[in-house]
This record gives sequence, structure tokens and C-alpha cells, in this order.
Amino acid sequence: MTFLKMTKARYSVRKFTEQAVEKEKIDKILTAANNAPTAHNNQPQKIFVMQSPEALAMIDQCTRGRFGAPLVLVIAYDQNQSWKRKDGYDSGEVDVGIIGTHVMFEALEQGLGSCWVVNFHDDILKDSLQLPDDIIPVALISIGYIAADSVPSLSHEQRKELPETVQFK
Repeated sequence: MTFLKMTKARYSVRKFTEQAVEKEKIDKILTAANNAPTAHNNQPQKIFVMQSPEALAMIDQCTRGRFGAPLVLVIAYDQNQSWKRKDGYDSGEVDVGIIGTHVMFEALEQGLGSCWVVNFHDDILKDSLQLPDDIIPVALISIGYIAADSVPSLSHEQRKELPETVQFK
């Protein structure tokens, strides 16, 4: 599948099967995350692989966005390691966005679905994972085998025309 076809085919999956994701596939997803570029190549990411029943129950306490996925990656960054511009801008959230995109496309490559989730209680998550203040969770990515009756949201195909979002100068 070409990259452009992948970008069109991938959607936010909100219904997964219970089938566990194989370690080999998880390793490939994590390698794709590790290959992602980060500002100044500082690699500030901290990824928590949540797959045990206890870990998934903890995720369920933080969000309704697991959608039955057997695997959730919590992607955070370390504020002490993220690159900062002279004006104080912190690249950590953008780094996580790039990493998360790599994760979602490798999941698709592995025959899996994913859903990017930012609607979670970060205080509960930080407390449950016992994260220090400098580790900032940004996204949860629910990953698993797509249920047979899963469909993209109605808005999935709605895209603005390029002239609405692009300007040539």
C-alpha cells in the first residue's frame, strides 16, 4: 500500500476485538516510534506499554477512549529532555505528535487499528503511573485488531479542499 493510500485508509478505530497484539508487532510499532524525528534529536519520549489486565483497568479509570483495545500506548515526554527555543517554546508535544503518527501508521502496516486519544484525566494517569512532575503525558493510543463491524466516523471522509488550507507565496 502506498503512503497516500495508508493516509486515506487509516481511521480512528473505536471498536476492537479482544485478540492480543503479538509481541513482534508491538516491537515493530515501538521501533517505528523510536525512528521518529524529534526536535534537535533530543528523543524526550517516554512510552508506557499498557497491556496487562491491571494496566488496562487503570487506563479505563482515566478515559473512555480505550474502546476495548487490548493495547494502549501512553506517550509522554520529559520536560528536562525536550528541546526549547530561546523564547521558551517547548517542542515536547510536537515530538509526541510525530511519534504518535509513526505509531499509528506502523500499527496499520501490521494489520492493526488505532485511535489517538487526548481526552483523559492526566492527574489520575500521572498518579497511577507514579510519574514525576517533569514527565508530561500527551496522548494515549489505543491499538488492536479491528472489530468486523467497526466503521470510520461519518466525518472521516470530510476534508477541506487544499485551497482552504494551503497558500502558495
